[in-house]
Amino acid sequence: MAEHTYEHGRLDLPFVGHCTFAKQPACLDWDNIQADVAVLGAPFDMGTQYRAGARFGPRAIREASTLFSFGHGGAYDHEDDVTYLPTDQVTIVDIGDADIIHTDTIKSHYNIESGVRHILDAKALPLILGGDHSVHIPCIRAFDGQGPIQIIHIDAHLDFVNERHGVRYGHGNPLRRASEMDHVVGFTQLGIRNVSSSNKSDYDAARAAGSDILSVRDVRRLGTEGVLARIPEHIKYYLTVDIDGFDPSIAPGTGTPSHGGFLYYEVLEILQGLTEKGEIIGIDLVEVAPDYDQTGATAFLAAQLLMNLLGFIFYAKGKFG
Repeated sequence: MAEHTYEHGRLDLPFVGHCTFAKQPACLDWDNIQADVAVLGAPFDMGTQYRAGARFGPRAIREASTLFSFGHGGAYDHEDDVTYLPTDQVTIVDIGDADIIHTDTIKSHYNIESGVRHILDAKALPLILGGDHSVHIPCIRAFDGQGPIQIIHIDAHLDFVNERHGVRYGHGNPLRRASEMDHVVGFTQLGIRNVSSSNKSDYDAARAAGSDILSVRDVRRLGTEGVLARIPEHIKYYLTVDIDGFDPSIAPGTGTPSHGGFLYYEVLEILQGLTEKGEIIGIDLVEVAPDYDQTGATAFLAAQLLMNLLGFIFYAKGKFG
């Protein structure tokens, strides 16, 4: 009888093993991060004004990302003729979650900021999984001294509220708080639409702070190249993505859905072009609330977008190809 030949190692299917981001190694020693990318969970949703649940976003995105953990040394894209994220050339670690102190926004945000600072100290790219959009505040604060930074913001909502009933650090405030930081010099806000959490004075304040505000219809009229042409060059980019920037027909799992949103490739093509235009130095993706989407499609969308984006970033850096 002929002998059977088996491949070495484990098959390691998506539903097997520990659930880290893309099934990449865990690194719980924040003083010894050695990787190109470090993934941090920020499971905080006490800044929400409507439906909570984004505290479970990091777990849901990690679970979905196991589908994209690759068993072939990378991810081949036949349209680009590129194998993205070859495992022998781009390293990713999952450093777990920032500690969240229930009812204490300040301490929770401090712990998130500390995690991002550890990643930056290790010269890795921070990828933060939210959490509600207030977690953007400690994330971008950790980049002080690393400007000038242009924030690229994908969202249904402007998030430029200054203060409401004493609340300054909720999920309606993050871009306003960022505008007060010296290392942030401007904003490109994409997808902003319809009735939202902001009034006219907030839009005026955003534009005064250097924001270029484009609705979904604006983006479609301009096209990918037209949008990219409006983004400043020779500057660092920080990307913050609220999952409700996408249409709820493909991303229902979020606390404040808004119809008329983006479809997948509209965003992906802009992000791919952005990586060719300049350096993305940090990413947060927020507001995935999995309990509102029993199909899991929202978390899969988030994970797929992030994995493709990481591939584009490191291809643009010349790490492979």
